[in-house]
This record gives sequence, structure tokens and C-alpha cells, in this order.
Amino acid sequence: MTPERTRRPGVPRKRLVPLALVVVVGGLAAGCGADQPPTTTEWADGVCSAVSTWESSLESAVQPIASGDVSKDSLETAADDAKSATETLKSDLEDLGKPDTQVAQQAQDQVDTLTSQLQADVDAVKSAVEDASGITGITAAVTTATTTVATMKTQVNATITSLKQLDAKGELTTAFQQASSCQQLTSGS
Repeated sequence: MTPERTRRPGVPRKRLVPLALVVVVGGLAAGCGADQPPTTTEWADGVCSAVSTWESSLESAVQPIASGDVSKDSLETAADDAKSATETLKSDLEDLGKPDTQVAQQAQDQVDTLTSQLQADVDAVKSAVEDASGITGITAAVTTATTTVATMKTQVNATITSLKQLDAKGELTTAFQQASSCQQLTSGS
């Protein structure tokens, strides 16, 4: 005796194979777009979000010094925190890639230049702090750090302004205006 096959109610087997094929092919096709560059607004939002996080981290790093805790240890901690924040900014901006615009390479070049400048600035602060000894050295390191942090913020603002003006069509200007992180960054500055 052969076991009797039971038939399940519902979709006939002949229809399940093509349906499964459509689901698999559709899933693969959906995954193909994963490497698409961000839209200009997504890119601008990512830039402003990364910059906003960096600025907050930088302010937190220098807060103890601004509150009067001026010592070699507090300066070293602030310099280390600023370096870490800058490395995170660089990584976040690199992860964004290029915006989806005709001036993508120029935009990427400007961001790369900014991160190089910021890294050099942080290295200068770190060096000034490491070389500080005595009250005169610590005072000089505080002056270097204060001046350099102001320069870093100016470099960031100048780069964002330059990015907005980069293309004749105004794609990036519009993107920076529409990106919520950029609106928060502009209102907070």
C-alpha cells in the first residue's frame, strides 16, 4: 500500500514555484540599489549632522577648561577628546561618500580638505599640550587650543558656505536648506 498524498487547500503547487521565483528576484533587485549615492539632501543632512555632533563633542571637551579647570591633565583630556571627535567626524564624512550631483567630486574634495585641516589643527593642539610645562607652558597651550578651536569652527563654516555655492544649479544650496540637520546647525550657530 502506498501512503495517500494529502492535498492542502490553497495555492496549487504549480503556482508556488513562479511566486517564489518572483519573491527571490524581487529581493535581489531591491538589494542592487544599496550602493546608490545619497541624494543631495541626504548628503547635506549627513554633513550637517556629523558637524553638529562634532561641535557638541568639541564643546564638551573644552567645557572643564572653560569652567576654570586649567591643568596639564585637563588639557590633555580635552585634546584627546577633541582628537577623538575629529576622527569621528572624518569617519562619518567619509562614510557619506559623494553627493548625487554633477559637482560630486568637487564637494568630496572640499570635505576631504576640511577633514585634513581639522586633523592638522587637532594635532597642533595636542602637540602644544604635550609640550606644555609649568604655568607659562599651560597658559600658552590654552591660548593655542582656544585659537585653534575658533579656527576649526571657522573652517567648518567656510566649507559649508563653499559647498552651498559650489554648483550653478543650486542643488547643494537647496539640499542644505532642506536638510533638517542643517537647519538645526544654522539656528544653533
